[in-house]
Amino acid sequence: MELPDIDWSQVSARDEVVFRDLLEHWATVQPDRTFAVFDGGGSWTYAEARARAVHAARGLAALGVGQGDHVISWQPNSGDTIQTWLGINYLGAVYVPFNTAYRGGLLEHVVWLSDARVAVVHAALADRLADVKHFDLETVIVTGGATTEIPGLTVLGQEALTPGPVPTAQEAPPDLPRPVEPWDTQSILFTSGTTGPSKGVLSSYMHMGRMANVCTYWLDRDDRIMMHLPLFHVAGIAAITRMLCVGGSVAVLESFKTDTFWETVNRLGVTFCVMMGSIATFLSKLEVSDAERNTTLKSVILAPLTAESMALAKRVGLDWYTTFNMTEISCQIMSGRNPEIAGTCGIVRPGADVRIVDDNDCEVSVGTVGELIIRDAAPWAMNHGYHKNPEATSKAWRNGWFHTGDALRVDESGNYFYIDRVKDSIRRRGENISSFEVEVEANAHPDVKEAAAIAVPSEHGEDEVMIVVEPVEGRTVDPKALVEFMIPRMAHFMVPRYVRVIDALPKTPTLKVQKIRLRDDGVTDDTFDREAAGIVVKRQDFRRSA
Repeated sequence: MELPDIDWSQVSARDEVVFRDLLEHWATVQPDRTFAVFDGGGSWTYAEARARAVHAARGLAALGVGQGDHVISWQPNSGDTIQTWLGINYLGAVYVPFNTAYRGGLLEHVVWLSDARVAVVHAALADRLADVKHFDLETVIVTGGATTEIPGLTVLGQEALTPGPVPTAQEAPPDLPRPVEPWDTQSILFTSGTTGPSKGVLSSYMHMGRMANVCTYWLDRDDRIMMHLPLFHVAGIAAITRMLCVGGSVAVLESFKTDTFWETVNRLGVTFCVMMGSIATFLSKLEVSDAERNTTLKSVILAPLTAESMALAKRVGLDWYTTFNMTEISCQIMSGRNPEIAGTCGIVRPGADVRIVDDNDCEVSVGTVGELIIRDAAPWAMNHGYHKNPEATSKAWRNGWFHTGDALRVDESGNYFYIDRVKDSIRRRGENISSFEVEVEANAHPDVKEAAAIAVPSEHGEDEVMIVVEPVEGRTVDPKALVEFMIPRMAHFMVPRYVRVIDALPKTPTLKVQKIRLRDDGVTDDTFDREAAGIVVKRQDFRRSA
């Protein structure tokens, strides 16, 4: 790895990681250079990005938002979303993005966890707030459409975020009580809730900057990152962060689309993108086109790194990299250029301390599978806890190491390999899914006594969701009816493909479900497959609340 020659044990300076300082710098040094281009048309220079961020900051300040306050952003990828994010951070406030698939109990949980008084919400999502408790939330700014009345909340139009036209001259940003520091909280990002309800990861500017500058260390100001990953996921935020750090640019898309990928890349001048999950698999199945042959794309992150994904990169003529990362860490395991070992996540980077341990945090031998635990030489280079959850923070950081909950092994050469999840999470189509949250919705069905959600292999290389249910005594569970019951209650990617009904779930002596036995059974002859039954669950359009 040709990583930057820095002191890995030190906190970065403000002008290296704090977004307000970075944007002020580039808007002065290269005001006319492109910062963002948008799939739907239009672009921003650095000067315009700075002006929009300042304008949003002043609008939020007028509503009483100050340094350290939390502000919700619940929007799809767009200029409004970027402006909201940067405006929040310009005030030294904390960016709290929500997944656009949230609804019902999960939405209510994250509203409570956010501690926010103000939210910026897309018009197509605002109605969902009427169905949940609001806790501290008082004011909602609606973007992307007409406002709607929400009982108990003050609803304002987009002009509250951007009062009047964006000025052409430099507008002064709001004064702050003190400078924003690298160790200040930049965002609260929600986990998938693998061991219970979703947790809010506290991320500092130092943490986000270190992650971005390691995971994409080879990119510079001449690169343009494809922003198809949502700005409520750490990968999406880190991509823009890298470009802010080096003065490069981003191409903003609402979502990834296989059929138009190469045309979109070339039209927007993209040089880099992250291919997580099944993206490379999907692209490899396309016929080779002129757009692929003549692509502007130069490099990719492949995660996971498979023989098929490497073959795609070679076919296109791309450089590829891979890594092990999660919201709470900062790419402590990273590869060099074009690693050839399928399945590797890379090697340990400078400044990182990594171990693979057993249940008692004792290090296991080379080649043995165990839980990956991590710490870093630099203060604030990783998460600093879970918001409003000291118990989870203490458990994750026990013995002075962050416990990832993921099972890996390392070979004699120091190459790390991801094996499985120690937790009960499921990964489907690039989304981490909480088995707990799937089970909660299945258990809500009147005929279900208890449910267990597990991962089973997918033909696309990740997981499919399977729910195993035990009926209430004297009742039966219709798998088709259960699936139809769950569809409106959860995000589209969480809906189980497989349903298996059994008389009794296997239990431990302490009455915990033995999921290992269910995984060993897998998809049995009596398992219901909703796809085989013709039930297709499409991606829910964020523009529809129903």
